[in-house]
Amino acid sequence: MRLESEKNGGTYMKKGIFTLAILSIIFALAACGKSTEGKTETNQPTQAQTDQTNSEQAPADSLQLLKDDKAGEYLADPQGRALYYFKKDEAGKSNCSGDCLANWPVFTQENFDVPEGFDKKDFSTITREDNGEKQVTYKDFPLYYFAKDQQEGDVNGQGVKDVWFVVNSGTEFE
Repeated sequence: MRLESEKNGGTYMKKGIFTLAILSIIFALAACGKSTEGKTETNQPTQAQTDQTNSEQAPADSLQLLKDDKAGEYLADPQGRALYYFKKDEAGKSNCSGDCLANWPVFTQENFDVPEGFDKKDFSTITREDNGEKQVTYKDFPLYYFAKDQQEGDVNGQGVKDVWFVVNSGTEFE
C-alpha cells in the first residue's frame, strides 16, 4: 500500500511542478507585455527621439531625412549614415575613383523607400566604369558615404574641399 501512495504522490508532485512551471511562464509573458505597454503609454520622447522619428517610424529599408545644426536636413541611409554628392560628378557618371573611393565609398543599396519630400522616381543606378558595380543616384548624380562618418548623425563630410555635400530635397546639381 505504501508503495502505491508513494507512486501517486510522485505523480502528483510531477504534475504540480509542471503546472507551476506553465503558470510561471504565462505570468512572465504577461508581465513582459504589460511593461512594454506601460513604457509606451507613460514615457515622453526626448528631443533626440523626436528629431529621429522618421528613422523609428520608417520601414527598415527606408532612407531617412535627418537634421543637423550645421548641415540642416539631409538624406541618410536606413542606418542613419549621411549620403553625399560630389560637385565634380556629371549626370550619370562618377568622377570619384581610386583613392577617392577609399574616403567616399559608394552607396549601392537598390531597394528602399524614400522619406516625405523626395520622389522615388528621382533615384536610379549607374554602372561604374572603374569596377562595374551599380551605384545609386539621386537626380542622376551618384551618392556616396564619407569614411570618417562613424555613427548615425555624423555629417563630417559636409563641405569637404567645397565639393562634397549632403543631399536634401532641395539639392540642385550644376
